[in-house]
Amino acid sequence: MTDEPQLDADTLAAQTDDTLAAAGDPFDLFAGWLEEAAASEPNDPNAMALATVDGDGLPNVRMVLLKGVDGTGHPQRGFVFYTNLESAKGRELAGSMKAACVFHWKSLRRQVRVRGPVVAVTPEEADAYYATRHRGSRIGAWASAQSRPLSSRAELAASVAGYAARYAVGTIPRPPHWSGFRMIPVEIEFWCDRLFRLHERAVFRREGPQSPWQKLKLYP
Repeated sequence: MTDEPQLDADTLAAQTDDTLAAAGDPFDLFAGWLEEAAASEPNDPNAMALATVDGDGLPNVRMVLLKGVDGTGHPQRGFVFYTNLESAKGRELAGSMKAACVFHWKSLRRQVRVRGPVVAVTPEEADAYYATRHRGSRIGAWASAQSRPLSSRAELAASVAGYAARYAVGTIPRPPHWSGFRMIPVEIEFWCDRLFRLHERAVFRREGPQSPWQKLKLYP
């Protein structure tokens, strides 16, 4: 006798995520999954690995935080994040205006992959989000020459101190080199971990940002 699960049709058929099977709109499905992740993940359920390419086509990837997903009424629904425009990611995004990202929620055994073009958020959007950041983070946006060589931690501390003194009172304006992007997906894939690595996958694809979605199941 063994307690190990058996590879049979009944076992595979029982391993179905009802939310994935019933979903007709990928944004609605993502919102539901993100809400579940917020209740189960120990840290940063909105963390995503953001992939870009440089001028030679060499990929780059790093973790960033999703700061918004647009609702149904938005003319350009997408995934919003912010960065230093002069950083490596900022330059690479400006060079290709395309990106991909992946969310992995280990506690839920789920992941979501997104690909598509990016557009800059409006100055008003960037100002509104910047104003919500902790004061120290707003100072940091001025003080850090992100992705460029740093001689020592003391150099960074001196830059922080200088901008903290400059903006000791009053409003800290948004730096001109700090803003956001909206990734407008043409492909969103949802993945659920399953036994024997026979994972459950479904992808939503469309020809362009204004085109209708087509949903397909995928082999693991």
